[in-house]
Amino acid sequence: MRRRQFITLLGGAAAAWPRAALAQRAKLPTIGFLGSATPSAWRERVAAFLQRLRELGWTESHTIAIEYRWAEGRTVRFAEIATEFVQLKVNAIVAAGTPAIIAAKQATSVVPIVFVGAGDPVSTGLVASLARPGGNLTGLSSQTTDTVGKRLELLREVVPGLRRLAVMGNVDNPFTILEMREVQTKAHTLGLEVDALEIRRTEDIDLEALKIGADALYVAPDPLVIANRIRINTFALAARLPTMYGFREYVEAAGLMAYGANFPDLFRRAAEYVDKILRGAKPADLPVEQSTKFDLVINLSTAKALGLEVPPTLLARADEVIE
Repeated sequence: MRRRQFITLLGGAAAAWPRAALAQRAKLPTIGFLGSATPSAWRERVAAFLQRLRELGWTESHTIAIEYRWAEGRTVRFAEIATEFVQLKVNAIVAAGTPAIIAAKQATSVVPIVFVGAGDPVSTGLVASLARPGGNLTGLSSQTTDTVGKRLELLREVVPGLRRLAVMGNVDNPFTILEMREVQTKAHTLGLEVDALEIRRTEDIDLEALKIGADALYVAPDPLVIANRIRINTFALAARLPTMYGFREYVEAAGLMAYGANFPDLFRRAAEYVDKILRGAKPADLPVEQSTKFDLVINLSTAKALGLEVPPTLLARADEVIE
């Protein structure tokens, strides 16, 4: 073969390689992964999800493709990302957090949606019932409102003089509104005064807003909140406010305490839903499951900075203590 012919043939083959790779990838079942926060905030969740998929026989880029999109706490991005997934014709969408799940539901009534950590999927209209979801959605509930009372009890153990509680939440999130109402109800039964701090954007989170004379701050989980967790905790420390959250990521960022569903575990279980759907199951036939693993996480460094003494009995019950 002449040199020129060889080079021409080689060049044509090289040009075909990317197309072949793309064609091969296009044949793989594809998951649209809607991350409502940031990759760093969800590092452990994604790792748990991928690990369980591997155990079930799905390896990223080999037997399954995953399209990641990160909203970074900007709720306006949810609809854009969900619409993009529909246009990409993904085989399923994975979404966490009520606003992101609602956006996915509004974008499609056909593509299966696996939700992770929906606070109250029935009350927010995501599914008809836990046993019979109906439609194209199913997944896992975090039972956040069910554990509000437990969080308040734990907070009172660390702040024994607790009389006035500030509650912060993104009121553009329909589930956050439900949780804030539940906090107010439970707090009043405990004889606590409650101040509601409503936020809708990062600029609403400022130090002056936290200087309200409260004894502690309860923060309702939300994509906007987790994207601004360091900002919130910095201001809370400056205002000398002990904080209570629903998930450990906030405590890793210098929050005081968290009690709630273990999200890496929920994402691990979400992979099982994806596996069933890719093998032919319909979301309408897969009952919504609830959290079975809950974590109590305490940041001792934050407690010391606030001059708080965490009871040894509480430390002994903690699943994780950050020092």
